[in-house]
Amino acid sequence: MALLFSLPPPSSPSSSSPSFSSHCFSISLSSGHQSGRRIRFLPVAATTTTHNRQHSIPLDKSWLAVAEASEEDQLWAAACLRVRSFYDFQDSSYGIHDHKRYLTEREFVALKERIAGKRKGFKRVSCINATLPLSQLSSSANDLCAACKFTSNGEDRVVVGTLDLNQCLWLPEEIAGTKPEGIEAGFGRAYLSNVCVARELHRNGLGYDIVTKSKIVAEEWGITDLYVHVAVGNEPAKNLYMKSGFIHENNEPAWQARFLDRPRRILLWIGLPCTNEL
Repeated sequence: MALLFSLPPPSSPSSSSPSFSSHCFSISLSSGHQSGRRIRFLPVAATTTTHNRQHSIPLDKSWLAVAEASEEDQLWAAACLRVRSFYDFQDSSYGIHDHKRYLTEREFVALKERIAGKRKGFKRVSCINATLPLSQLSSSANDLCAACKFTSNGEDRVVVGTLDLNQCLWLPEEIAGTKPEGIEAGFGRAYLSNVCVARELHRNGLGYDIVTKSKIVAEEWGITDLYVHVAVGNEPAKNLYMKSGFIHENNEPAWQARFLDRPRRILLWIGLPCTNEL
Protein backbone atom coordinates (compact mmCIF):
# COMPACT_ATOMS: atom_id res chain seq x y z
CA MET A 1 0.00 0.00 0.00
CA ALA A 2 1.31 3.40 -0.91
CA LEU A 3 1.27 6.14 1.67
CA LEU A 4 -0.29 9.27 0.22
CA PHE A 5 -0.81 12.90 1.03
CA SER A 6 -4.29 14.24 1.04
CA LEU A 7 -5.62 16.29 -1.80
CA PRO A 8 -8.33 18.69 -0.59
CA PRO A 9 -10.56 20.28 -3.17
CA PRO A 10 -9.53 23.83 -4.04
CA SER A 11 -13.02 25.05 -3.36
CA SER A 12 -12.89 24.01 0.26
CA PRO A 13 -11.19 26.64 2.46
CA SER A 14 -11.06 24.23 5.37
CA SER A 15 -8.94 21.93 3.26
CA SER A 16 -6.56 24.59 2.23
CA SER A 17 -3.58 22.70 3.48
CA PRO A 18 -1.45 20.93 0.96
CA SER A 19 -3.72 19.07 -1.27
CA PHE A 20 -1.96 15.97 -0.29
CA SER A 21 -1.44 17.04 3.21
CA SER A 22 1.89 15.58 4.11
CA HIS A 23 4.96 14.05 2.89
CA CYS A 24 6.22 11.29 0.84
CA PHE A 25 9.84 11.39 -0.02
CA SER A 26 10.69 7.87 -0.96
CA ILE A 27 7.45 6.21 -0.44
CA SER A 28 4.30 7.88 -1.39
CA LEU A 29 2.13 9.13 1.38
CA SER A 30 -1.23 8.26 0.12
CA SER A 31 -3.06 5.13 0.59
CA GLY A 32 -3.73 3.06 -2.44
CA HIS A 33 -7.37 2.42 -3.17
CA GLN A 34 -8.72 -0.62 -4.95
CA SER A 35 -10.72 -0.13 -8.11
CA GLY A 36 -14.43 -0.10 -7.46
CA ARG A 37 -14.07 1.83 -4.21
CA ARG A 38 -14.71 5.54 -4.03
CA ILE A 39 -11.40 7.37 -3.82
CA ARG A 40 -11.07 9.45 -0.68
CA PHE A 41 -8.54 12.22 -0.42
CA LEU A 42 -7.28 12.46 3.11
CA PRO A 43 -4.62 14.69 4.54
CA VAL A 44 -1.68 12.41 4.96
CA ALA A 45 1.58 13.11 6.63
CA ALA A 46 5.21 13.16 5.71
CA THR A 47 6.36 9.89 4.30
CA THR A 48 8.40 8.02 1.80
CA THR A 49 7.40 5.65 -0.95
CA THR A 50 8.16 2.05 -0.30
CA HIS A 51 5.37 0.44 -2.20
CA ASN A 52 7.38 0.22 -5.41
CA ARG A 53 10.95 -0.88 -4.82
CA GLN A 54 12.10 -0.55 -8.39
CA HIS A 55 15.71 -0.01 -9.35
CA SER A 56 16.83 3.49 -8.41
CA ILE A 57 18.52 5.56 -11.10
CA PRO A 58 21.86 7.00 -9.89
CA LEU A 59 22.27 10.76 -10.22
CA ASP A 60 25.01 13.28 -10.82
CA LYS A 61 23.79 15.76 -8.21
CA SER A 62 26.05 18.51 -9.48
CA TRP A 63 23.19 19.22 -11.91
CA LEU A 64 20.55 19.34 -9.18
CA ALA A 65 18.79 22.61 -8.34
CA VAL A 66 16.68 22.97 -5.19
CA ALA A 67 14.73 26.21 -4.97
CA GLU A 68 11.38 27.88 -4.39
CA ALA A 69 9.05 27.73 -7.38
CA SER A 70 6.73 30.46 -8.63
CA GLU A 71 6.36 29.97 -12.40
CA GLU A 72 3.14 28.23 -13.37
CA ASP A 73 4.92 25.78 -15.67
CA GLN A 74 7.00 24.49 -12.77
CA LEU A 75 4.07 24.46 -10.34
CA TRP A 76 2.14 22.31 -12.81
CA ALA A 77 5.08 19.89 -13.01
CA ALA A 78 5.15 19.72 -9.19
CA ALA A 79 1.41 18.97 -9.12
CA CYS A 80 1.99 16.19 -11.65
CA LEU A 81 4.70 14.66 -9.46
CA ARG A 82 2.44 14.78 -6.39
CA VAL A 83 -0.41 13.00 -8.13
CA ARG A 84 2.04 10.49 -9.60
CA SER A 85 3.58 9.85 -6.17
CA PHE A 86 0.56 9.90 -3.90
CA TYR A 87 -1.85 7.71 -5.86
CA ASP A 88 -1.71 4.16 -7.14
CA PHE A 89 -3.28 3.90 -10.57
CA GLN A 90 -4.12 0.95 -12.76
CA ASP A 91 -3.32 2.34 -16.18
CA SER A 92 -5.67 -0.15 -17.80
CA SER A 93 -8.65 1.29 -15.90
CA TYR A 94 -11.25 3.12 -17.95
CA GLY A 95 -10.87 6.90 -17.89
CA ILE A 96 -7.72 6.80 -15.75
CA HIS A 97 -5.92 9.49 -17.77
CA ASP A 98 -8.84 11.88 -17.42
CA HIS A 99 -8.88 11.18 -13.68
CA LYS A 100 -5.16 11.91 -13.37
CA ARG A 101 -5.67 15.15 -15.25
CA TYR A 102 -8.52 16.12 -12.92
CA LEU A 103 -6.42 15.44 -9.80
CA THR A 104 -3.47 17.37 -11.23
CA GLU A 105 -5.60 20.38 -12.14
CA ARG A 106 -7.14 20.41 -8.68
CA GLU A 107 -3.76 20.35 -6.95
CA PHE A 108 -2.35 22.94 -9.35
CA VAL A 109 -5.18 25.39 -8.61
CA ALA A 110 -4.99 24.76 -4.86
CA LEU A 111 -1.20 25.17 -4.87
CA LYS A 112 -1.39 28.50 -6.69
CA GLU A 113 -4.06 29.72 -4.26
CA ARG A 114 -2.00 28.76 -1.24
CA ILE A 115 1.09 30.50 -2.58
CA ALA A 116 -0.97 33.60 -3.48
CA GLY A 117 -2.32 33.80 0.08
CA LYS A 118 -5.91 33.02 -0.94
CA ARG A 119 -6.38 30.06 1.41
CA LYS A 120 -7.76 30.88 4.85
CA GLY A 121 -5.48 30.01 7.76
CA PHE A 122 -2.23 30.12 5.81
CA LYS A 123 -0.01 33.13 6.44
CA ARG A 124 2.58 32.14 3.85
CA VAL A 125 3.22 29.09 1.63
CA SER A 126 6.16 28.17 -0.57
CA CYS A 127 6.56 25.28 -3.00
CA ILE A 128 10.13 24.01 -2.94
CA ASN A 129 11.24 21.79 -5.82
CA ALA A 130 14.27 19.73 -6.70
CA THR A 131 14.83 19.78 -10.46
CA LEU A 132 17.25 18.26 -12.96
CA PRO A 133 17.97 19.03 -16.62
CA LEU A 134 16.00 16.70 -18.89
CA SER A 135 19.29 15.71 -20.54
CA GLN A 136 20.57 14.24 -17.24
CA LEU A 137 17.78 11.68 -16.91
CA SER A 138 18.10 8.31 -18.62
CA SER A 139 15.59 6.60 -20.88
CA SER A 140 14.45 4.50 -17.92
CA ALA A 141 12.78 7.66 -16.58
CA ASN A 142 10.78 8.44 -19.72
CA ASP A 143 7.44 8.40 -17.91
CA LEU A 144 8.72 10.79 -15.23
CA CYS A 145 10.16 13.13 -17.86
CA ALA A 146 6.94 13.20 -19.85
CA ALA A 147 4.80 13.88 -16.78
CA CYS A 148 6.94 16.37 -14.83
CA LYS A 149 8.86 18.37 -17.43
CA PHE A 150 8.86 22.18 -17.55
CA THR A 151 10.88 24.83 -19.36
CA SER A 152 12.86 27.55 -17.59
CA ASN A 153 15.05 30.11 -19.36
CA GLY A 154 14.97 28.00 -22.49
CA GLU A 155 16.09 24.81 -20.73
CA ASP A 156 13.94 21.70 -20.32
CA ARG A 157 14.03 20.48 -16.71
CA VAL A 158 12.15 17.88 -14.66
CA VAL A 159 10.73 18.20 -11.14
CA VAL A 160 12.08 15.18 -9.24
CA GLY A 161 11.17 16.20 -5.68
CA THR A 162 8.74 18.66 -4.12
CA LEU A 163 7.25 19.85 -0.82
CA ASP A 164 5.27 22.73 0.64
CA LEU A 165 6.43 24.94 3.50
CA ASN A 166 3.35 26.32 5.30
CA GLN A 167 3.48 29.17 7.82
CA CYS A 168 0.32 28.60 9.87
CA LEU A 169 -0.94 27.58 13.31
CA TRP A 170 -2.07 24.13 12.15
CA LEU A 171 -2.88 22.06 9.09
CA PRO A 172 -6.48 20.95 8.54
CA GLU A 173 -7.29 17.52 10.04
CA GLU A 174 -3.85 17.27 11.68
CA ILE A 175 -2.74 17.63 15.28
CA ALA A 176 -1.19 21.02 15.96
CA GLY A 177 2.25 21.82 17.27
CA THR A 178 2.67 23.54 20.63
CA LYS A 179 5.68 25.77 19.92
CA PRO A 180 6.11 28.68 20.07
CA GLU A 181 3.39 29.68 22.52
CA GLY A 182 1.23 32.78 22.70
CA ILE A 183 1.28 35.54 20.13
CA GLU A 184 4.56 34.30 18.63
CA ALA A 185 2.83 31.15 17.34
CA GLY A 186 1.15 33.19 14.61
CA PHE A 187 4.42 33.90 12.80
CA GLY A 188 6.96 31.50 14.32
CA ARG A 189 5.35 28.13 13.50
CA ALA A 190 5.38 26.27 10.18
CA TYR A 191 4.69 22.80 8.78
CA LEU A 192 6.05 20.73 5.91
CA SER A 193 3.57 18.93 3.67
CA ASN A 194 3.24 17.21 0.29
CA VAL A 195 6.81 15.94 0.50
CA CYS A 196 7.59 13.49 -2.29
CA VAL A 197 10.40 12.29 -4.54
CA ALA A 198 10.03 10.56 -7.90
CA ARG A 199 10.01 6.82 -7.28
CA GLU A 200 12.67 6.23 -9.96
CA LEU A 201 15.11 8.38 -7.98
CA HIS A 202 14.66 7.11 -4.44
CA ARG A 203 17.78 6.53 -2.37
CA ASN A 204 19.65 9.45 -3.94
CA GLY A 205 19.20 11.74 -0.93
CA LEU A 206 16.71 14.02 -2.69
CA GLY A 207 14.29 13.96 0.24
CA TYR A 208 17.04 15.18 2.55
CA ASP A 209 17.97 17.91 0.04
CA ILE A 210 14.49 19.42 -0.21
CA VAL A 211 13.93 19.23 3.56
CA THR A 212 17.27 20.97 4.12
CA LYS A 213 16.27 23.74 1.71
CA SER A 214 12.90 24.12 3.47
CA LYS A 215 14.70 24.71 6.78
CA ILE A 216 16.79 27.47 5.18
CA VAL A 217 13.70 29.19 3.75
CA ALA A 218 11.87 28.81 7.07
CA GLU A 219 14.73 30.53 8.89
CA GLU A 220 14.61 33.38 6.38
CA TRP A 221 10.90 33.78 7.16
CA GLY A 222 11.64 34.02 10.87
CA ILE A 223 10.22 30.56 11.66
CA THR A 224 11.48 29.23 14.99
CA ASP A 225 9.53 25.95 15.15
CA LEU A 226 9.08 23.63 12.19
CA TYR A 227 6.79 20.57 12.21
CA VAL A 228 6.00 17.58 10.06
CA HIS A 229 3.42 14.78 10.39
CA VAL A 230 4.46 11.19 9.68
CA ALA A 231 2.48 7.96 9.53
CA VAL A 232 3.39 5.79 12.56
CA GLY A 233 4.54 2.86 10.45
CA ASN A 234 6.49 4.86 7.90
CA GLU A 235 10.03 4.06 8.99
CA PRO A 236 11.79 5.49 5.89
CA ALA A 237 10.09 8.86 6.38
CA LYS A 238 10.82 8.90 10.11
CA ASN A 239 14.46 8.10 9.39
CA LEU A 240 14.62 10.96 6.88
CA TYR A 241 13.27 13.51 9.34
CA MET A 242 15.32 12.23 12.27
CA LYS A 243 18.41 12.54 10.06
CA SER A 244 17.33 16.12 9.34
CA GLY A 245 17.18 16.90 13.06
CA PHE A 246 13.47 16.45 13.87
CA ILE A 247 12.42 14.86 17.15
CA HIS A 248 9.14 13.41 18.41
CA GLU A 249 6.66 15.82 20.00
CA ASN A 250 3.20 14.22 20.00
CA ASN A 251 1.00 11.35 18.83
CA GLU A 252 -2.30 11.64 17.00
CA PRO A 253 -5.18 10.21 19.08
CA ALA A 254 -6.21 6.77 17.83
CA TRP A 255 -9.85 7.87 17.59
CA GLN A 256 -8.90 10.70 15.20
CA ALA A 257 -7.08 8.35 12.84
CA ARG A 258 -10.06 5.96 12.91
CA PHE A 259 -12.50 8.79 12.27
CA LEU A 260 -10.46 10.00 9.28
CA ASP A 261 -9.93 6.41 8.09
CA ARG A 262 -6.17 6.71 7.67
CA PRO A 263 -2.92 5.54 9.29
CA ARG A 264 -2.22 7.14 12.66
CA ARG A 265 0.33 9.95 12.66
CA ILE A 266 3.06 11.24 14.89
CA LEU A 267 4.14 14.88 15.04
CA LEU A 268 7.84 15.69 14.71
CA TRP A 269 9.45 19.02 15.59
CA ILE A 270 12.70 20.88 15.07
CA GLY A 271 13.74 24.23 16.52
CA LEU A 272 15.32 26.73 14.11
CA PRO A 273 17.51 29.76 14.76
CA CYS A 274 15.64 32.93 13.90
CA THR A 275 17.66 34.84 11.30
CA ASN A 276 14.96 37.33 10.28
CA GLU A 277 12.99 39.27 12.83
CA LEU A 278 9.51 39.93 11.43
